[in-house]
Amino acid sequence: MDLIFETALFNRKLMTSFLEELSYKQLTVIPDNFNNSIFWNIAHTLVTQQLLTYKLAGLPLQINKDFVAKYTKGSKATTEIQKEDIEYVKDNLVSFSLKLQKDYEKEVFKKFETYHTSVNISLYNIKDALNFNAFHDGIHLGIVMSLKKII
Repeated sequence: MDLIFETALFNRKLMTSFLEELSYKQLTVIPDNFNNSIFWNIAHTLVTQQLLTYKLAGLPLQINKDFVAKYTKGSKATTEIQKEDIEYVKDNLVSFSLKLQKDYEKEVFKKFETYHTSVNISLYNIKDALNFNAFHDGIHLGIVMSLKKII
């Protein structure tokens, strides 16, 4: 499991660097033929990690429901993002990942609700969720990198 956490941390640090380096406009623009922005993709990974791990384990989320609604699967991206949202994601991408690892090591994920993803992968336990989350982060990191090239 160490490799999963190392990969997650690497991805989160890279995403954080985009939040630090890019302008507000670059983070929030939705280019033609795209449905979302760099920021939406990064915030979406923060939300998804929480939903795939803590929520499916019946544990409290570390983010509020309004934030989840803005950036969950199927939500509509907007070019008008609160700067507080950007700071919140920047401040928590890495820390949530580290907390998740600590909670996993403390074995707080005792139960788990089976979940069937939109790409037809079934998650039966926390290890499945962690592996799928790494895959999911990679998809969105790729999208972010593509968006960065065209903005």
